[in-house]
Amino acid sequence: MTLSEELNWRGLANQTTYKDLASLDGEPITFYWGVDPSADSMTIGNLASAMVVKSFMKHGHKAVLLVGGATGMIGDPDGKADERALKPPEEIARNKAAITAQYRQLFGRHDLKIVDNYDWFKGMNYLDFLRDVGKHVPTRQMLARDFVQSRLGEQGAGISYAEFSYVLIQAYDFLQLYKDHGVTLQVCGSDQWGNSIAGVDLIRRKTGGEAHVFSAPLVVDKTTGEKFGKSEAGAIWLDANKTSIYKFYQFWLNVDDQGVEEYLKVFTELEEPAIKQIMDEFNDNKGARVAQKRLAYEVTKLVHGSDQADKQVRIAEAIVKQDLAGLSDAEVTTLREEIPTAKSAASSSIADALLSSGLASSKTEAQRLLNDNAISVNGQKVGRENFEQADFQNGRLLLRRGKAFKDSALVEKEQNA
Repeated sequence: MTLSEELNWRGLANQTTYKDLASLDGEPITFYWGVDPSADSMTIGNLASAMVVKSFMKHGHKAVLLVGGATGMIGDPDGKADERALKPPEEIARNKAAITAQYRQLFGRHDLKIVDNYDWFKGMNYLDFLRDVGKHVPTRQMLARDFVQSRLGEQGAGISYAEFSYVLIQAYDFLQLYKDHGVTLQVCGSDQWGNSIAGVDLIRRKTGGEAHVFSAPLVVDKTTGEKFGKSEAGAIWLDANKTSIYKFYQFWLNVDDQGVEEYLKVFTELEEPAIKQIMDEFNDNKGARVAQKRLAYEVTKLVHGSDQADKQVRIAEAIVKQDLAGLSDAEVTTLREEIPTAKSAASSSIADALLSSGLASSKTEAQRLLNDNAISVNGQKVGRENFEQADFQNGRLLLRRGKAFKDSALVEKEQNA
């Protein structure tokens, strides 16, 4: 499968300046993709574009990865209704280091170059910038941008000169990389199309050279119609300190049936035959959630490594089977951090554990749940008042209200009890 065929099959092709996408199937191209250090981690929205980059690299094209130390000083205003708060240089420096580390995690086995646009902007004075960049970018084009029109409209919040000029900085990035590294293509998300086109135009005006843009589409949640990558707690981050590996895995494990095939194509490196086999199994028995399980494993392995992915599989299977006996101490520690917990003696009240773990809001509700046969211990329905010694597996048990995975709690046996 050629690159153009793969991009179309995976649904990763949106807009491009190439007349024919097959132009990507020829000689190796040096291209760039960049992320601004507006946070100390990328999100799975960035990951969708990163998977495009991986496809290009797999087919022999050379990547230059940019971390936007200069653009991060301003912040991209596109899509923002209000002016961004400026981040202090120390925070930007920390964020740059974190983004660079994630580049190496995602692309480490490929040949790549990482650059920082602060390196070529830090010594540039204002007059040079106006003469070398501003002189070649028509204001008409800048004013025509949708976000500018929105911010300048009657209900808009207005826009500062700094944010208005952001496009000039990104356009110059493309020009600089074109001259210094032979970059002739920018890969971007669909929301960066306007900024990227400005770079193509600047290269043409300044050098007479030809450059191109390839953009990936926005991934949309099929059930909500909203941008994919949000949870009840907010964005899904690649950094385990911002979205725990457990929650990261669970996010993918719980994606909707309607969108899972698309997510397998976009967010994994699985080839067409493998995904077809997975989807055939999935469509034969959707209740087994084969597609979601494979998706969660592959994306977690990509971002956090195979050891962590294997660990999350064991934890998830233990909770589904409601059997914690086989979990290691480290896996139990992870579980303890992620679901409600309670301590109990071997013969203590189940209602008390329901209350202390938050599975019931009152002693009365806890008793009603027990009377209604809505409580299970290690997968077995219970109506009795107290735990028994046999309930505890290696000193722990799984308490659940109803059938929902999220309504589970870890109960651990008190020492000397």
